[in-house]
Amino acid sequence: MFVQVIEGTTSDPGRMHDRLEVWERELKPGAIGYLGSTGGCTDNGACILIARFESREAAERNAARPDQTAWWLETEKCFDGPVRFHNSEDVHVMRHGDLDDAHFIQVMEGHVTDRGRADRLEQASDAPLAELRPDLLGSVVAYFDDGEYADVAYFTSEEDAREGERRDMPPEMAEQFGEWEQVMKVDKYLDLKDPWLVSV
Repeated sequence: MFVQVIEGTTSDPGRMHDRLEVWERELKPGAIGYLGSTGGCTDNGACILIARFESREAAERNAARPDQTAWWLETEKCFDGPVRFHNSEDVHVMRHGDLDDAHFIQVMEGHVTDRGRADRLEQASDAPLAELRPDLLGSVVAYFDDGEYADVAYFTSEEDAREGERRDMPPEMAEQFGEWEQVMKVDKYLDLKDPWLVSV
C-alpha cells in the first residue's frame, strides 16, 4: 500500500470539503488503484487529507492525469498557507471493522524511537484491543523516511472513543500501552469530529 498525507490550515473547511466531493464525483472513477481516503479539519483549522493507493506507481499515474492536476491547483487555494506532503509505502493497517463506518477519527503524529519494537507491540496488542476497545474500528499507520509517523485511528463515535479511553485496562495491556507511548512519541493530535471518508 502507498499513502500520501497532505496537511495545512484552512479558514474555510466547507470549501475544502466541497473540493473533495468534486474529486469523488468527477475524478474517482478514473483513479486506478485507489483504495480510499480520509480527511477532515480540526476545530482550530488544521486540515489533513490521507489518500491510500495500491502502490506508489498507481498514485503517480493518478497524479499525472491532467484533470487531477487541475483539481489540485484549485484545491490548493483552500489552504491558508504552505501545504506539507508526506509519502510512504511503509504502511500498517489494523482492521476490527469497516473503517468507512467511523464517525470520529484521531490522527496522531510523532516520531518512532524503535521501529522493531513498535512492530512487535502492534502485533501483540491487535487481538486484545479488538476485545477491549470495540469502539476502535481500526487504524492506518504510515511510517516516513525521517522517522516520523502518522497513526490514523478510526472510531465508531467520539463519545465511544472517550468512554473507551476512560476504561481501565488489564495490567498486561496497561504495561504494553505504557511501552507503546515510549516507542511512539506523539507530537500532535488531530481530532476530526466530522471526518470525510471516500471509499473505493
